Order: sequence, then structure tokens, then C-alpha cells
Amino acid sequence: MARGLIENPHNCPMTHTMNIIGNKWMSIIVYILHDRTLRFGELAVRIEKISRKVLTEQLKEMEANGIVFRKSYSEIPPRVEYSLTPKGKKLIPILNQLCEWGKEIQEPCVYKED
Repeated sequence: MARGLIENPHNCPMTHTMNIIGNKWMSIIVYILHDRTLRFGELAVRIEKISRKVLTEQLKEMEANGIVFRKSYSEIPPRVEYSLTPKGKKLIPILNQLCEWGKEIQEPCVYKED
């Protein structure tokens, strides 16, 4: 099922950006692929909480948006690898800044002894 996009009649760049990357998993997938090529199963292992169905949907949407490159090999068993396109790689500095911001505002974990 395709996710609903935010209407953007005035071509707002932020709305356009959020329509491309603004869901639960896309930024995480981009961040994991930042400098490597991974097979589907490797991605699924690295993102523990994502179902294979949702991962498949996200990768298809990211490929359609030009963020991810999918390379399929004619082998048995079939092998498919994913990597970032140049357009996808442009997101890495932005995601790194978001990570730094998250580190700055994150409350420290407080361990309570019994």
C-alpha cells in the first residue's frame, strides 16, 4: 500500500522533501547504506524492527524516487544489492547533522539500582 503524500500545490521545498524521505524508515535505510552496498537480507538484519514486506515497499519507493540503486544479478538463488545513488548520497551530511542534534538533546540514560 502506497503511503499518502502531503499535497503541495505551492511547490514548497520542505513539503517535497518530506514527501520523499519523511517516513519512519527511509532516513534509517539511507543512513545504513551511506557508504556501502548491501543485499536485502543484510539490510533486514541491520534494521531489526522492520518487516520484510515494509522493507521491500520502502526500497521500491526509494528506487522510484532516485535515492537507491537496485542491482539484480542473474544467479540462482537470486541476488539483489542496494546502494545509494548520487542523489541519495547528498542526504548523508543532512542525516549526520540530525544525528548530532539528536545526541545533543537526548536525555542521558539513568540507571537505577534496586
